[in-house]
Amino acid sequence: MKTRKLGNELTVSAIGLGCMGMSFAYGGADETESIRTLQRAVDLGVTFFDTAEVYGPYENEKLVGKALKALRDKVTIATKFGFRIEPGKPAAEAIKGIDGRPENARAVADASLKRLGIEVIDLYYQHRVDPAVPIEETVGAMADLVRQGKVRTLGLSEASAETIRRAHKVHPIAAVQSEYSLWSRDPEEDVLATCRELGIGFVPYSPLGRGMLTGTIRKADDLAADDFRRSLPRFQAENLGANAALVDTLETLAREKGVTAAQLALAWVINQGDFIVPIPGARKLNHLEQNAAAADIVLTVDERARLGDALSPSLVAGKRYSEASLALTNR
Repeated sequence: MKTRKLGNELTVSAIGLGCMGMSFAYGGADETESIRTLQRAVDLGVTFFDTAEVYGPYENEKLVGKALKALRDKVTIATKFGFRIEPGKPAAEAIKGIDGRPENARAVADASLKRLGIEVIDLYYQHRVDPAVPIEETVGAMADLVRQGKVRTLGLSEASAETIRRAHKVHPIAAVQSEYSLWSRDPEEDVLATCRELGIGFVPYSPLGRGMLTGTIRKADDLAADDFRRSLPRFQAENLGANAALVDTLETLAREKGVTAAQLALAWVINQGDFIVPIPGARKLNHLEQNAAAADIVLTVDERARLGDALSPSLVAGKRYSEASLALTNR
């Protein structure tokens, strides 16, 4: 698979693998199949794997560490800190707020290293910016972890352009992760330009619109009973029908190109810039293999524009998150 750079130090596959759904949020987790998928990803040339303390909580890091232990020298592992978690609680009740304190950054790094079974975290993100803690203090503590050899590079998630600039002055930021897809384009306002200017990689999560752009979700019953997407505005009954119609358009354009809807949606993201490395989730081998193949799809400027217009966010029904969750982004 082709490779791309995240910052100055990390060279990773042009498409990574978002591991959250294997343990968290989407229901129906199957550890055996997830491990098989993680290992098959390496066979396909995928080298970039994304997890976080909060996924589970904790369980996803353990899964990733277990699956990739024997392949450690072939992979780049990213994880995240930044939430206040109450141990022993079910996932839906465990998250108690944002915590960007330096002491939390240090404690989570130590715990994540143990759960992952590795000696260094390749990319350590702040999961959400904490408005109660100056970004300079948080990134300063993260930079100490680099100097101590516990972390290789640093990242931010869902941060504003101003915060990215402030953080980058304290220590080079290798990557910024935010939601970005055909139907979620907030980073285009100024974050993408900031990353390009500063030489920071951009890592889109949910590049397939949390599965909607694959064409496999048509009604709420297509989601497991405990799937958190049921709580998101775009997946509510009053919006789902309109959004499914947009996906029909995507599928028509995909057939013209001779690819799947998911592959075309991924190709659109990848073709937005050579500093962009999307991390679509995949729990099944066939989905993983389709996603990996999208790295080789080249789109012309006209094709990108046509796709962008056909699935403009202005046509999407509902916001990408609840108001409470949106308040935690772009800070």
